[in-house]
Amino acid sequence: MPVEIKFSQSYYWLSSWILANVIQLATQDFCDRFIDHGIDPGRRLYDQMVMAARCGVANIAEGSARHSTSIETEMRLLDVARASFDELQGDFFNFLLRRRAEVWAIGNPHREAVWQMRLDTPRYSNSYLHDAALHILAQKAKFGAWLVGSDPEIAANALLVLCIRENKMLQAQIQNQLESFRETGGFSENMTAERLEARKACATAAGAPACPICGKPMLRRLQKRGRLQGREFWGCSDYPSCNGTRPINQN
Repeated sequence: MPVEIKFSQSYYWLSSWILANVIQLATQDFCDRFIDHGIDPGRRLYDQMVMAARCGVANIAEGSARHSTSIETEMRLLDVARASFDELQGDFFNFLLRRRAEVWAIGNPHREAVWQMRLDTPRYSNSYLHDAALHILAQKAKFGAWLVGSDPEIAANALLVLCIRENKMLQAQIQNQLESFRETGGFSENMTAERLEARKACATAAGAPACPICGKPMLRRLQKRGRLQGREFWGCSDYPSCNGTRPINQN
């Protein structure tokens, strides 16, 4: 597969990035309203929750921007984002525990409504930054019945569910990238393949001999060990699938 450097901000179209932004905005609102001096005198909890939400968004963006150059790096960063939302989920869970509040069970009407609420497909013009901002705010408004009221327990439960949803989305995204890597390889593998194809083309143009085994063009190689270490020889360009060799006449 040829190497291709693609547009690095395609994450604006990802549902995981859009929902992550909704969670970040809602977490900032939640902390402003409900994480007060009484439960967080040193402001550490406030900072950690806001930063966990921010790290989730940032790592999705950074990972997706690396898609064309390193699928491995993309998967690692998406996993960091997933861990950030796990951390944030734990903070909302603890908030509810401290208040001895109900944690919504599966089947709770509020939980099911938040879980099933679908995000709209983004439809951006060339002004995608402008459009993305409007789109994210519109998606956040879909959860307004649970996020903007005065009851912190409802808001915490809703954000708990959204963190779980985000986690599931990121797990699926990582799995898709793993399948893509298995099928097409990564940047390093494709760069090696392109370099080898270029060397084959040069060898053919230069009149290199054909492999005595498979007939493919041969490349100049260097003996790396043994009695003839340092001497050049012809090696099959399809190595290691084919190990055909020819000597190079030394004058």
